[in-house]
Amino acid sequence: MYNSASKEIVIDASNEHYDVLYQSISSLIENQPDIDLTLTIKFRGVSVELNINESLIVINTLAVKRSALRGGLWSTAGKRVEKYLMATLCKLFSVPFEHFDQNKIPSSMREVDFYLINNEKYHRCEVKMMGRGNPESADAIFARESNVFVADKLSDLNKKQADQLNVKWVELRNEIGFKRFGTILNELGIPNKDFIGDLDNYLDEVLNELIDK
Repeated sequence: MYNSASKEIVIDASNEHYDVLYQSISSLIENQPDIDLTLTIKFRGVSVELNINESLIVINTLAVKRSALRGGLWSTAGKRVEKYLMATLCKLFSVPFEHFDQNKIPSSMREVDFYLINNEKYHRCEVKMMGRGNPESADAIFARESNVFVADKLSDLNKKQADQLNVKWVELRNEIGFKRFGTILNELGIPNKDFIGDLDNYLDEVLNELIDK
Protein backbone atom coordinates (compact mmCIF):
# COMPACT_ATOMS: atom_id res chain seq x y z
CA MET A 1 0.00 0.00 0.00
CA TYR A 2 2.80 2.43 0.86
CA ASN A 3 5.57 1.14 -1.44
CA SER A 4 7.94 1.22 1.50
CA ALA A 5 8.87 -0.75 4.59
CA SER A 6 10.85 2.00 6.33
CA LYS A 7 10.44 2.34 10.09
CA GLU A 8 8.63 5.71 9.81
CA ILE A 9 6.14 4.41 7.24
CA VAL A 10 5.44 1.25 9.27
CA ILE A 11 4.76 3.28 12.41
CA ASP A 12 2.42 5.66 10.57
CA ALA A 13 0.60 2.78 8.89
CA SER A 14 0.27 0.94 12.21
CA ASN A 15 -1.25 3.98 13.87
CA GLU A 16 -3.66 4.50 10.99
CA HIS A 17 -4.81 0.87 10.64
CA TYR A 18 -4.52 -0.41 14.21
CA ASP A 19 -8.28 -0.76 14.83
CA VAL A 20 -8.88 -2.60 11.56
CA LEU A 21 -5.97 -4.98 12.19
CA TYR A 22 -7.09 -5.66 15.75
CA GLN A 23 -10.65 -6.45 14.63
CA SER A 24 -9.38 -8.69 11.83
CA ILE A 25 -7.24 -10.74 14.21
CA SER A 26 -10.06 -10.98 16.75
CA SER A 27 -12.42 -12.19 14.04
CA LEU A 28 -9.84 -14.72 12.88
CA ILE A 29 -9.59 -16.15 16.41
CA GLU A 30 -13.36 -16.46 16.71
CA ASN A 31 -13.73 -18.23 13.37
CA GLN A 32 -10.61 -20.38 13.67
CA PRO A 33 -10.03 -21.10 17.37
CA ASP A 34 -7.30 -23.63 16.58
CA ILE A 35 -4.99 -21.02 15.08
CA ASP A 36 -1.58 -21.04 16.77
CA LEU A 37 0.51 -17.94 17.33
CA THR A 38 3.12 -17.33 20.00
CA LEU A 39 4.59 -13.99 21.04
CA THR A 40 7.90 -14.13 22.88
CA ILE A 41 8.93 -11.11 24.97
CA LYS A 42 12.53 -10.89 26.18
CA PHE A 43 13.89 -8.38 28.66
CA ARG A 44 17.33 -8.53 30.27
CA GLY A 45 17.73 -12.23 29.68
CA VAL A 46 14.26 -13.15 30.96
CA SER A 47 11.68 -14.31 28.42
CA VAL A 48 8.00 -15.20 28.49
CA GLU A 49 5.88 -16.84 25.78
CA LEU A 50 2.29 -15.73 25.24
CA ASN A 51 -0.43 -17.42 23.21
CA ILE A 52 -2.47 -15.42 20.74
CA ASN A 53 -5.13 -14.34 23.25
CA GLU A 54 -2.52 -13.22 25.76
CA SER A 55 -0.60 -11.47 22.98
CA LEU A 56 -3.67 -9.48 21.97
CA ILE A 57 -4.19 -8.35 25.57
CA VAL A 58 -0.58 -7.16 25.78
CA ILE A 59 -0.71 -5.39 22.40
CA ASN A 60 -3.99 -3.67 23.25
CA THR A 61 -2.69 -2.58 26.67
CA LEU A 62 0.49 -1.16 25.16
CA ALA A 63 -1.51 0.72 22.51
CA VAL A 64 -3.79 2.32 25.11
CA LYS A 65 -0.85 3.28 27.34
CA ARG A 66 1.12 4.65 24.39
CA SER A 67 -1.81 6.81 23.31
CA ALA A 68 -2.22 8.21 26.83
CA LEU A 69 1.50 8.92 27.18
CA ARG A 70 1.69 10.51 23.76
CA GLY A 71 -1.24 12.81 24.49
CA GLY A 72 0.28 13.81 27.82
CA LEU A 73 3.69 14.45 26.31
CA TRP A 74 2.23 16.62 23.56
CA SER A 75 0.28 18.61 26.16
CA THR A 76 3.41 19.14 28.27
CA ALA A 77 5.46 20.16 25.24
CA GLY A 78 2.76 22.60 24.18
CA LYS A 79 2.74 24.31 27.57
CA ARG A 80 6.49 24.85 27.35
CA VAL A 81 6.63 26.29 23.84
CA GLU A 82 3.35 28.18 23.34
CA LYS A 83 4.62 31.70 24.11
CA TYR A 84 7.93 31.11 22.27
CA LEU A 85 6.00 29.81 19.28
CA MET A 86 3.64 32.80 19.12
CA ALA A 87 6.46 35.30 19.67
CA THR A 88 8.43 33.61 16.88
CA LEU A 89 5.47 33.89 14.51
CA CYS A 90 5.13 37.58 15.39
CA LYS A 91 8.82 38.22 14.76
CA LEU A 92 8.63 36.25 11.53
CA PHE A 93 6.09 38.78 10.26
CA SER A 94 7.87 41.82 11.80
CA VAL A 95 5.01 42.61 14.18
CA PRO A 96 5.98 45.57 16.43
CA PHE A 97 6.62 44.39 19.98
CA GLU A 98 3.84 46.51 21.49
CA HIS A 99 1.33 44.37 19.59
CA PHE A 100 2.39 41.16 21.34
CA ASP A 101 3.98 42.39 24.59
CA GLN A 102 2.52 39.94 27.13
CA ASN A 103 3.54 42.18 30.03
CA LYS A 104 0.75 44.54 28.99
CA ILE A 105 -1.87 41.86 29.60
CA PRO A 106 -3.95 42.36 32.79
CA SER A 107 -3.32 39.56 35.31
CA SER A 108 -7.00 38.59 35.22
CA MET A 109 -6.64 37.66 31.53
CA ARG A 110 -3.43 35.59 31.67
CA GLU A 111 -5.04 32.17 31.73
CA VAL A 112 -5.01 32.30 27.93
CA ASP A 113 -1.85 31.13 26.12
CA PHE A 114 -1.14 34.37 24.25
CA TYR A 115 -2.68 37.68 23.20
CA LEU A 116 -2.32 39.75 20.08
CA ILE A 117 -2.90 43.42 20.86
CA ASN A 118 -4.44 46.13 18.69
CA ASN A 119 -4.71 49.35 20.69
CA GLU A 120 -6.92 48.39 23.65
CA LYS A 121 -8.31 45.27 21.98
CA TYR A 122 -6.88 41.92 23.08
CA HIS A 123 -7.25 38.96 20.72
CA ARG A 124 -7.15 35.62 22.56
CA CYS A 125 -4.80 33.03 21.04
CA GLU A 126 -4.83 29.33 21.89
CA VAL A 127 -1.86 27.10 21.08
CA LYS A 128 -2.11 23.31 20.94
CA MET A 129 0.63 20.85 20.02
CA MET A 130 -1.83 18.02 19.55
CA GLY A 131 -0.05 15.34 17.58
CA ARG A 132 -1.94 12.42 16.07
CA GLY A 133 -2.83 10.89 19.42
CA ASN A 134 -4.52 13.90 21.01
CA PRO A 135 -7.12 15.40 18.63
CA GLU A 136 -9.63 16.16 21.38
CA SER A 137 -7.47 19.11 22.48
CA ALA A 138 -9.01 21.11 19.64
CA ASP A 139 -12.08 21.50 21.88
CA ALA A 140 -10.18 24.32 23.58
CA ILE A 141 -10.91 26.66 20.69
CA PHE A 142 -14.59 26.38 21.55
CA ALA A 143 -14.35 26.15 25.33
CA ARG A 144 -12.30 29.34 25.70
CA GLU A 145 -13.85 31.28 22.81
CA SER A 146 -10.42 32.00 21.33
CA ASN A 147 -10.03 34.43 18.46
CA VAL A 148 -6.99 32.65 16.99
CA PHE A 149 -6.11 28.96 17.19
CA VAL A 150 -2.60 27.74 16.32
CA ALA A 151 -1.89 24.01 16.16
CA ASP A 152 0.59 21.62 14.62
CA LYS A 153 -2.23 19.54 13.11
CA LEU A 154 -5.96 20.12 12.60
CA SER A 155 -8.56 17.75 11.19
CA ASP A 156 -10.96 18.88 8.47
CA LEU A 157 -13.71 18.80 11.10
CA ASN A 158 -11.67 21.08 13.40
CA LYS A 159 -11.21 23.58 10.58
CA LYS A 160 -14.88 23.50 9.64
CA GLN A 161 -15.97 24.04 13.24
CA ALA A 162 -13.49 26.90 13.66
CA ASP A 163 -14.74 28.57 10.48
CA GLN A 164 -18.34 28.25 11.64
CA LEU A 165 -17.46 29.95 14.94
CA ASN A 166 -15.34 32.61 13.22
CA VAL A 167 -12.16 31.37 14.92
CA LYS A 168 -9.09 32.08 12.82
CA TRP A 169 -6.78 29.07 12.60
CA VAL A 170 -3.22 28.18 11.61
CA GLU A 171 -2.02 24.63 10.89
CA LEU A 172 1.76 24.62 11.21
CA ARG A 173 2.41 21.10 9.95
CA ASN A 174 1.35 22.25 6.50
CA GLU A 175 4.54 23.16 4.59
CA ILE A 176 3.55 26.82 4.20
CA GLY A 177 0.90 26.82 6.91
CA PHE A 178 2.63 29.58 8.87
CA LYS A 179 1.83 32.07 6.09
CA ARG A 180 -1.81 31.95 7.12
CA PHE A 181 -0.76 33.83 10.26
CA GLY A 182 0.11 36.85 8.10
CA THR A 183 -3.41 36.85 6.66
CA ILE A 184 -4.85 36.69 10.18
CA LEU A 185 -2.72 39.64 11.31
CA ASN A 186 -4.09 41.68 8.41
CA GLU A 187 -7.67 40.74 9.32
CA LEU A 188 -7.06 41.82 12.93
CA GLY A 189 -5.54 45.12 11.82
CA ILE A 190 -2.14 44.38 13.36
CA PRO A 191 0.90 45.85 11.54
CA ASN A 192 3.10 43.25 9.86
CA LYS A 193 5.28 42.51 6.86
CA ASP A 194 5.45 39.41 4.67
CA PHE A 195 8.43 37.22 5.49
CA ILE A 196 11.14 37.12 2.83
CA GLY A 197 14.34 35.15 3.34
CA ASP A 198 15.73 31.82 4.48
CA LEU A 199 13.23 30.47 7.01
CA ASP A 200 15.55 27.96 8.72
CA ASN A 201 18.34 30.46 9.32
CA TYR A 202 15.96 33.16 10.48
CA LEU A 203 14.23 30.81 12.93
CA ASP A 204 17.60 29.97 14.51
CA GLU A 205 18.30 33.68 15.02
CA VAL A 206 14.87 34.38 16.49
CA LEU A 207 14.90 31.40 18.85
CA ASN A 208 18.36 32.28 20.14
CA GLU A 209 17.19 35.83 20.74
CA LEU A 210 14.07 34.74 22.62
CA ILE A 211 15.92 32.17 24.73
CA ASP A 212 18.55 34.77 25.72
CA LYS A 213 15.74 36.99 26.97
